[in-house]
Amino acid sequence: MEKRDPSKNQLIYGIHAVKEAIDAGREFERIYIIKDSRSTPVSELKELISENKLPVHQVPIHKLNRLTRGNHQGAVAFLSIVPNVELSEIVIRAFENGQTPKILVLDNITDVRNFGAISRSAVAFGYHGIVIPYKGSALIHADAVKASAGALMKISISRVPSLRAAVVEMKNSGLEIVCITEKGDENIRTFDENTPHALIMGSEEKGIDSQLMELASQAYRIPISDQIDSLNVSVAAAIAMYKLTDSV
Repeated sequence: MEKRDPSKNQLIYGIHAVKEAIDAGREFERIYIIKDSRSTPVSELKELISENKLPVHQVPIHKLNRLTRGNHQGAVAFLSIVPNVELSEIVIRAFENGQTPKILVLDNITDVRNFGAISRSAVAFGYHGIVIPYKGSALIHADAVKASAGALMKISISRVPSLRAAVVEMKNSGLEIVCITEKGDENIRTFDENTPHALIMGSEEKGIDSQLMELASQAYRIPISDQIDSLNVSVAAAIAMYKLTDSV
């Protein structure tokens, strides 16, 4: 994959600036719009965002004021430094290259350091892509790229509006859906490494969403000493990806 350099000009603000970026076809990491506003410019921007199916969060004004001291007019956005890749493209490309598709799905991983460390492990163990939701994920900015030691510039990232829909799509494409959880009823050592799969990892606080768990063919656990309750999610993800991988 072609090496990419993170941009230093990721944040833009102001309704006109955000509109121009949308019209220019720029990719967005996230857009923040002031909520409960009835102004015509804000309403028109919301409509434009909706038409283009862009990731948007409606937030109170103090959130926008924390993001920038500039005259944001109710709109602040982060441009993507990592291109968004369609999930279907990632899966098809792996099959066409004669490889076993391996996709990582991150549910509510919002800590930048954990996200970066997990991404580094995903590249190390030959995963083809990482799927994250528009909402409930760490921002991919310069700090995230740094935490990943540059790995985020070497792996396909697919941002999706619904993790559940994405998991259903992968399941229909022939991938086995597996979850890693301390409540798993099967030891991870029993997994067949040659199986195309989507590995779902959840946050330490919330775990994996129940709707995603229901789609999994199996929930696995990583056996650890009874002196420790659980592992950090980035550590658990690295162990899981190592075990689920037959070769790199």
